[in-house]
Amino acid sequence: MTLQQAQGPTPSTPRTWWEIAIVLALGLGESAIYSIVQLAYRLTDATPLADQTTTLNPSRSDREVFDFIYQVLGIGFSIVPVLLVCFLLWQNTRPHLGRLGLDGTHIGRDISRGILLVLAIGIPGLALYVSGRMLGLFVLVDPGGLDTHWWTVPILLLSAARASLMEEFVVLGYLFFRLRQLGWGLWPIIIATSVLRASYHLYQGPGAFIGNLAMGLLFGWLFARTGRLLPFLVAHFLIDAVAFVGYPLVAPLLP
Repeated sequence: MTLQQAQGPTPSTPRTWWEIAIVLALGLGESAIYSIVQLAYRLTDATPLADQTTTLNPSRSDREVFDFIYQVLGIGFSIVPVLLVCFLLWQNTRPHLGRLGLDGTHIGRDISRGILLVLAIGIPGLALYVSGRMLGLFVLVDPGGLDTHWWTVPILLLSAARASLMEEFVVLGYLFFRLRQLGWGLWPIIIATSVLRASYHLYQGPGAFIGNLAMGLLFGWLFARTGRLLPFLVAHFLIDAVAFVGYPLVAPLLP
């Protein structure tokens, strides 16, 4: 199902906008607002942006067992918006999540396409980050941050899965479908969702806005053409998993 083929009963416009606002307020919209405020804080701080650091997966307790519990709880509760959009767009007939671009077919092909997306985005993304660090457009991003425990890698992989599910289910699957129902055109939807994606990464610096805006435009254009969500879930997960788990190995090489 492509974007042009999206079907379904159209709810009232005010109700749809309230629904969108609630879904975003539970996750990505909240993150976007906090990121904007945090960027303003960073830019007005006495420490230059290039000398600042942000940690994506910090420890939550100095006691290992509670750190583990907090990590699991944080990941679990953060995917509630994903469950909500699945509930809102669930169809009684198969494919139940067809409106979200998930029909259970061509899984192998979709995974292969996701891997190709990693190659197309991962290397340019790393180059942008390194260049942005040199230009002072990025803070130093530490994707790991956890102490070394037996559960560190599994938690980092779950964190990567959480980011993939939250962003792609909401930004691509849900918003594309709802905005189409509201009568938006293809490129207004792609641009609006890309700006949202870029906005909740602003805490990493202006360079992160540019990089994620470009990623959003590419993802949005490809999703509109195919209507298949799985390749983007796979690509996003692999990009974050490599960054989260592999960061300690490459950190000494980064500026």
